[in-house]
Amino acid sequence: MKIGIQGLLFGISVFLMSANLTAQDKIIPPNAYVAPKISETIKIDGKAKESSWKKTKWTVDFIDIEGEKTPKYKTQVKMLWDDDYLYFYAEMEEPHVWATLKQRDTIIFYNNDFEIFIDPDGDTHDYMEFEMNALNTVWDLYLTKPYREHGKVVDSWDIKGIKTAVAINGTINDASDEDKGWSVEIAMPWNALKEAGNNKVPADDYWRINFSRVNWDYELVGDTYQRKKDESGNFLPEYNWVWSPQWVINMHEPEWWGYVYFSTERKATSKKSEFVISADEKIKWELYSLYRKQKSYHREHGSWIKEIDQLISNSIKIDGEKIKPTLEVHNFGWNLSVVSPFTGKQLILKEDGDFIIKEQ
Repeated sequence: MKIGIQGLLFGISVFLMSANLTAQDKIIPPNAYVAPKISETIKIDGKAKESSWKKTKWTVDFIDIEGEKTPKYKTQVKMLWDDDYLYFYAEMEEPHVWATLKQRDTIIFYNNDFEIFIDPDGDTHDYMEFEMNALNTVWDLYLTKPYREHGKVVDSWDIKGIKTAVAINGTINDASDEDKGWSVEIAMPWNALKEAGNNKVPADDYWRINFSRVNWDYELVGDTYQRKKDESGNFLPEYNWVWSPQWVINMHEPEWWGYVYFSTERKATSKKSEFVISADEKIKWELYSLYRKQKSYHREHGSWIKEIDQLISNSIKIDGEKIKPTLEVHNFGWNLSVVSPFTGKQLILKEDGDFIIKEQ
C-alpha cells in the first residue's frame, strides 16, 4: 500500500508500525546489490538493448512487501551508473497492461505502477520517492521525514532532467488480448539526487534504495480497465511487491530499504564489485528495533521508557562483540547511542528516527 497522502494515511502507518514489532523480533538483513559504473551511452527507450544492461545482473525477484508470500507476477530490476546518471531498468510480468493516468504528479499508484525510493545517507530523513505507470506518467516527491514522524511532503519537487521510457510487451489498454508485460528504463541525474543531502556521486560507496510495484485486480467497464471493487463498491486491496521486504504494508520505513553499492569496477569478479554490509549497519538495525519498541510503549502509556535496562535487558551481540546502547531521555524526547567497537564512531538514533554518525 502506498502512503502518498500524509494526513489521511498517517494513522494507518502508526497502526502498521505497531504490528511490525512482533514480526521483526528477529532482524532479517535487507537485500544488497552492486551497481557497476559504465562508459557506454545508454539510450532511454524502455528496452535495455545496450551491452552494459545485458552484462549486468538482475536483482532477486520481488517478494510480497510483508515477506514470504509469492507475488502473482515476476518483477526484477537492474542498475547502472556513470558520472552523470543513475540508471534503472525493470521488467514486470503482466498479462493485462493498462493505465489511465496521464497528468504528472497525480497519485500514480491508483494505477499499476513501478516505484523507487532513495535515501542517500541512510538516516531515514530527507528521501525521495518516484513512481511511474505504463503510460510513462511520473510522480516524484521529496519527504523530510517518514509519515510516522509527521514530516513534510514536498509534492512540487521534481527530479530535474530525469529521462524515462516504457516498453510494452503486448498492447496497452486492450482487453481483447493477453500481454507478457511491460518494462521501464530510467536515468536520474546525480545533480538532482544530491538535493537529499549527499553532495557527491557515491563511487565505491552505498545508498539505501528500495523498489515497489503496486498491482491491482481489475475489472472492465465497457472496454476500459479500472480497479476492481467488492460488492459494497469499495476497491479491493492492492498487491504490494518489493525488492527488499518491509515486513509491514508501508514503504515509508526507510530502515528496511536495501543497500545499493556503486562499484567503480566493471568486472563482476573484482574486489571493488563485492559489498558486505558493515557491522555498524547491523548496530543501526538493532537501534531501530529499540526505536520501534519505544514508540509502541509511548503510544500505550503516553511516556517514554527512561532506563536502558527496561528497553533492553541484555547486551546485543554483533559479529562477536557485545554492545549495550546508552539511553538519554530529555525534555524533547530521547537519544539512543553506541560507540562502535568496529569503527570508533558514535552512532546516535533520535526520537524522530533521525540517525546521526559522529567521528570520535
